[in-house]
Amino acid sequence: MPNPDQNHSLWSQLSELKSKYRWVDLTHELSAETPHWYGFQPLGVKKLFDFDVAPMKVYEYAVAGQYGTHADVPGHFDANGRLMEAIPVDECAYPLCVIDKSAEAAKNNDYALTKEDVLAWEAEHGQIPEGAFVAFRSDWSHRAPADYDNKDKDGNAHYPGWDLDCVKWLADVRRVGAIGHETPDTDPPACEKQTGFLAESYILKADKLNVELLKNLDQLPAAGAIVFVAFPKLKGGTGFPTRVFAICPK
Repeated sequence: MPNPDQNHSLWSQLSELKSKYRWVDLTHELSAETPHWYGFQPLGVKKLFDFDVAPMKVYEYAVAGQYGTHADVPGHFDANGRLMEAIPVDECAYPLCVIDKSAEAAKNNDYALTKEDVLAWEAEHGQIPEGAFVAFRSDWSHRAPADYDNKDKDGNAHYPGWDLDCVKWLADVRRVGAIGHETPDTDPPACEKQTGFLAESYILKADKLNVELLKNLDQLPAAGAIVFVAFPKLKGGTGFPTRVFAICPK
């Protein structure tokens, strides 16, 4: 009997990817307990049908677009930016670069990833390729959901994020396709309080994707993985809970 994939190279490649590489889920489970930005309500769930009245079970969900692990598209901060239905499917896969500053974030919860951090990464791993997804690993996802905001006695949140000049350089010089992080927002709250959502606004107005509340970045190599960002083709959507996963060498 002939091998069904012998004349179909993509099938062979998929078989090889599944057998010889690791697949890492970078997504939080979606529930009322999922980490999310403090300004949003937890996921709401309403049962519409159950097996006692119908041959199926169906739920209705109420959730903010920017909830849990999610992708922000340019229209989230740019009135003229692309919305979810305008993102082509080939823009849902990227070379992945993971910049580990978890030790620094543990010492300084307000740590902002800098251009110098990225240049130090490149000195070790090579230049970030155009169109790459750059992820800031802070290990913030190791925290319990209730500890994500890390509020002080005055109620101010403290968690790491991106330095504005770093985001500008990645977007304009390295021409990356997306950035991502483990925290509820792109800008550290200390910066947001003083200047607003400048880093997030910049990356989205540069027509890039912004992915928030990732997890398991510590299971990936600094370079060499491929990441997939899969979200609904939501008409007029500015963001939505997203399944994010990576493929990397074993």
